[in-house]
Amino acid sequence: MSIETLGILGAGTMGSGIAIATAAAGGIEVTLVDVNAQQVDKALAGARTFYDRAVEKGRMQAAEAEAALGRITGSGDLDALGEAELVIEAVFEDFDLKAKIFRQLSGIVAPDALVATNTSCLRVSDLAAHVSNPARFLGLHYFSPAQINPLVEVVKGAETDPAAYDAALAFVKATGKLPLACRDSYGFAVNRFFCPYTNEASRLVSEGLATTAQVDRVAREALGVAAGPFFVQNIIKPRINLHAVRNLAPLGAFYAPAAPLLVEHGEADKPFAIAEDAAGVAGNDGVVADRLRAATFLPILQELDEGVASAADIDTGAAQALRFTPPCQLMDKLGRAEVERTVGALCQTWGLAQPKSLAKVGSLRA
Repeated sequence: MSIETLGILGAGTMGSGIAIATAAAGGIEVTLVDVNAQQVDKALAGARTFYDRAVEKGRMQAAEAEAALGRITGSGDLDALGEAELVIEAVFEDFDLKAKIFRQLSGIVAPDALVATNTSCLRVSDLAAHVSNPARFLGLHYFSPAQINPLVEVVKGAETDPAAYDAALAFVKATGKLPLACRDSYGFAVNRFFCPYTNEASRLVSEGLATTAQVDRVAREALGVAAGPFFVQNIIKPRINLHAVRNLAPLGAFYAPAAPLLVEHGEADKPFAIAEDAAGVAGNDGVVADRLRAATFLPILQELDEGVASAADIDTGAAQALRFTPPCQLMDKLGRAEVERTVGALCQTWGLAQPKSLAKVGSLRA
């Protein structure tokens, strides 16, 4: 099945980004729908600005940019999605809102159309209960900014038909994106560890063990990230990150939001203050490094136990979506004893069983 028409519900940051990326790939007509007409106009204007800048930087020819823009149609009417071969929901990360939308879409989309959610953390199989044909339903999680970021997690729900899943994988590849196949689970492959990593960063500051600037610096040094957790949260918005963390709470207390820093800034959508002086609390760099590594490694080892994704795919996702040094490679480099020391301490703190995949550290990527 070759997909030539895409419908996107939600013209916000993610929906407009997906539209821009897909139209630029060529050959696919995109219908971008939002009940807020001003949001649709803003998205179309944003697409033109993006393509114009691409032309200025020599990344697109002027004719290519005009053709791409011409492939995007905006609408405020859900019925405009009725002819699309694939419809992607890209609204705010709220289960009840998404469920309501899927019940509406079930009476609009063609019976043979694929329907996907762009959720970053919610279980696809839970949302599938609100879709008339769950065999045609799956997750397509684009990473922000979707017009640039190459990664898309392709998530197979419990009832997703293999042929529908293969068609979605082919669509992602055809539009110039890198698909990461993963099993349905809270947080999927990447947010499963990114959210706890940002959560632990807030715990460290809330406990008075470090400053935000110190945490960001140590994260760059200890995990090889391009930018620290507070800097990244300010880019993706604290409100969005808090909501993603909250959606992982069913996985247990360790995953629940750390109070008060993460919650305070997330609920107010207030950027974190990051001072220029990154020295922080003297003598605590080692503690910060241990806890950031453990909070990243533990969820990865747990998802390896659960078969959510392979070590190679997790590393690809971390590098492509987040600009992390591949974490499974890093664990192999550090060695089992060192990883077990930090992860074991975290397991003891939270009363968790040590992951079975700890025994494979040293050869996770073998």
